[in-house]
Amino acid sequence: MNSDPPPPSRGWLVAFAGFGINLALGVLYTWSLFKAAIEKEFGWQGSQLNDPYAVCCLVFAFTMIVAGKCQDKLGPRLTATIGGLLVGAGMVLISTSNSYGAWLLGFGVLVGLGIGFAYSSATPPALKWFPPTKTGLVAGFVVAGFGLAPVYLAPTSQVLLGNFGLEKSMFILGCAFAVVVVVLAQFLKNPPSGFSAAAPVAGPAKAPAVGATAGEMLRSPIFYVLWLTYAIGAGAGLMVISSVSGMAKKSMGEHAFIAVAVMAIGNAGGRVIAGVLSDRIGRRGTLMLVLGLQAALMFAAIPITADKSTLPVVIVLLATFIGFNYGANLALFPSFAKDFWGLKNFGVNYGVLFTAWGVGGFAFPKVQQMLTAGSGGSFQSSFTAAGSLLVLGALLTLAIRRPRRAD
Repeated sequence: MNSDPPPPSRGWLVAFAGFGINLALGVLYTWSLFKAAIEKEFGWQGSQLNDPYAVCCLVFAFTMIVAGKCQDKLGPRLTATIGGLLVGAGMVLISTSNSYGAWLLGFGVLVGLGIGFAYSSATPPALKWFPPTKTGLVAGFVVAGFGLAPVYLAPTSQVLLGNFGLEKSMFILGCAFAVVVVVLAQFLKNPPSGFSAAAPVAGPAKAPAVGATAGEMLRSPIFYVLWLTYAIGAGAGLMVISSVSGMAKKSMGEHAFIAVAVMAIGNAGGRVIAGVLSDRIGRRGTLMLVLGLQAALMFAAIPITADKSTLPVVIVLLATFIGFNYGANLALFPSFAKDFWGLKNFGVNYGVLFTAWGVGGFAFPKVQQMLTAGSGGSFQSSFTAAGSLLVLGALLTLAIRRPRRAD
């Protein structure tokens, strides 16, 4: 007899394992906290403070292509295990050196590679256990772990940095992340051959998505619309996430980590709520709403951050809503990939689409840094540029249509 739990139970076990893995990988979103410690202990200045983070984003995104293919061919368990070991190795490496080059290699490259391998393995197996009517919910729940990570990492990092210093803190976090990811990776399992999670749906039935290859996906004009929209939505959010601690520090002082933690709740909540909403009203409508709201928040941030008398709670609320809308992208775009091109090659297909996240995450913080430096430390020009691009992204959603099937 088959000793596995019934499919719904098994599916949620896989989903929770993926959520837990992402919870450990979310160290990326706490970089704004590490920057202050790096500047103080190592004396780094200017772009040096952001380069390991920017490189990590870029490596993470492009690793998703290779890791996605590995996940499709070798399975999520092995791929996620490799990821956990790489993240641990990268964190341990930076714990031994204050060298800029070592941090680029350790955090930028090794941690980026590790996050790519583990992250690419968390969502696909979970989606395969559930019907299409729950795609947004499941994708949003699994990736919510990544966004929620700063809720515990922000205060934990403050305690570790205060008691052990930067380098020992990196060693402790690296060992803990490696153990958590490797253990949880063993629970990632695809459904047995022949398993079908299809369920009756209300309303007009849609033809199931085909198992398109990456080449077929790249020949679809819709891919490029999605890619550009993803780069805009993700890049604008990451621009704020990478700097929120610095912005909050102006009004909150040493308690700025609270803004990072609260924003993380918005980030994670946006993933789940947008996923559920997209199951109800459609992906395109949800994405248009998200990008439009994000644009409005960017423009609202101009007077809010410029006013030195702004209450800290207003900064926290602004960051939370920006995090909410940013997080929604991470649930919507994997759902688009599954809807449009199927699950057979989902790992590599979403990996290719995910490069938009990496390019946006690399470019927007760089542009923000240059604009802020050129305006004497003001964030106004950065918010203006981001808001304008988000309006463009919202308009681009009008061109999103399900690709035609080639029968």
